[in-house]
Amino acid sequence: MARADYPGRAMSPHSRADKRADRKADRRSSGRSPIAANRKARHDYAILDTFEAGIALTGTEVKSLRAGRASLVDGFATISDDEVWLRNVHIAEYAEGTWTNHAPRRARKLLLHRGEIDRLTARLRESGLALVPLSMYFLDGKVKVELALGRGKREYDKRQTLAKRDADREIQVAVGRRAKGMD
Repeated sequence: MARADYPGRAMSPHSRADKRADRKADRRSSGRSPIAANRKARHDYAILDTFEAGIALTGTEVKSLRAGRASLVDGFATISDDEVWLRNVHIAEYAEGTWTNHAPRRARKLLLHRGEIDRLTARLRESGLALVPLSMYFLDGKVKVELALGRGKREYDKRQTLAKRDADREIQVAVGRRAKGMD
């Protein structure tokens, strides 16, 4: 039933619901939008396994993350009392926040299934393994953290990795030149 008796209100009863459904579909199709990445972690650690975890945040933290104000550089995760905590990750205070603003480097609880926590606990008992955040992103409107179970690299391992990457790059350039007939 159209409401033609009020000017500017000629809407069918289904149009509002359709618009809501369209907005919901847009949010679902939005996929993964990055917030922050820890590029140094892949250089310092040999990544053995990765996990995706939710994170318990306050309102001002989410608003600050939507502005892209986070740093994972010194971050790490620990397990205490059968809970996983993300520590030393910097989420800047929200600029428009009031006295209810959050502490930038507070410990934040990670949301994982009990089986995942038990597997992580068992694997962390091995010596030399650490839980390192690789990236933080929005997935369907929720903040997620990609955690890596990694073993620390020695200096010579890091140099070998850099040398291998440079050699691979030179090979790709040579293959490209040859394919173009330049050699």
